[in-house]
Amino acid sequence: MDYSGRIITKNPTAPTTSSASGIWTLDEATQYIKAGTWPKAPFPVDYLVVAGGGGGGQSDGVGAGGGAGGYRESTSSITVNAGSAITITVGAGGAGASSFAIGSNGSDSVFSTITSTGGGGGSGGTGAGQTGANGGSGGGSGYGSSVGGSGNTPSTSPSQGNNGGVGSAQTQSHGGGGGGGASAVGANGVASTGGGNGGAGTASSISGSSVTYAGGGGGGTFNGYTAGTGGSGGGGNGAVGTTTTNTAGTANTGGGGGGGGVTGSYLNGKSGGSGIVIIRYPDSLPNLTSIGGGLTYSLATTGGYKIYSFTAGTGSVTF
Repeated sequence: MDYSGRIITKNPTAPTTSSASGIWTLDEATQYIKAGTWPKAPFPVDYLVVAGGGGGGQSDGVGAGGGAGGYRESTSSITVNAGSAITITVGAGGAGASSFAIGSNGSDSVFSTITSTGGGGGSGGTGAGQTGANGGSGGGSGYGSSVGGSGNTPSTSPSQGNNGGVGSAQTQSHGGGGGGGASAVGANGVASTGGGNGGAGTASSISGSSVTYAGGGGGGTFNGYTAGTGGSGGGGNGAVGTTTTNTAGTANTGGGGGGGGVTGSYLNGKSGGSGIVIIRYPDSLPNLTSIGGGLTYSLATTGGYKIYSFTAGTGSVTF
């Protein structure tokens, strides 16, 4: 009988020195249970896939915050076979806007059949009614718009992100909307107050400790008012006119970039943060057989898992 790949407790006929639990193969001739070999049957892999965040906008009013990159995480919903090659791509953050334009969308991140969509760029432009771009989370809109960019685009279940906030009506103090985040919509800009805050991200412990990812970027505003702050999970802060600069989304969080500001001269939108792909499986199994040279990664063994964190590039990994 072939026991390869089965999860078993200690075989009663095996020597007492064998380990008590784990994923093993059984040597029929010796009745020893051998650790550290790939199962023949498909086995589950946990994953976190966060896309690049959208860039902040730049406007003749004020720039809106970029949307966070799409966030997708699951335990044991992907199964792989030993020897299978699987594609991994880590999405880059979108560029912040200049010259009265919308920020660029972030790039998608991929693991196997799972794709998280890049965050939508925050709005900009030379007139009112500028809508943020759609994406994993939507970019915030400019002043005078009635809707922010749509999140969870294309649709996934559970949702990979939320809508961007709406810019305030045009006044001397109008503010851009905040970009959407993984767990909350971006806040609206408020006339006489300033820019909207970026939507909050989502915390994950797949790496062995709790880290929050995919916060939206804050909307910009005029001198003397309050810019939107970036959402938890790497969202960048919006600018206050020309007095307080905005900030980029944090690398490897998928945070949206902060919106630009204006008073006589202009601060450009800031770029979104790059994404990340993390996979883990039981530490009784071997290391990955091969990792494409285009990928930047680190390996940690903790909590009973081997945890690979991919922080840049694209390529294939083989189990």
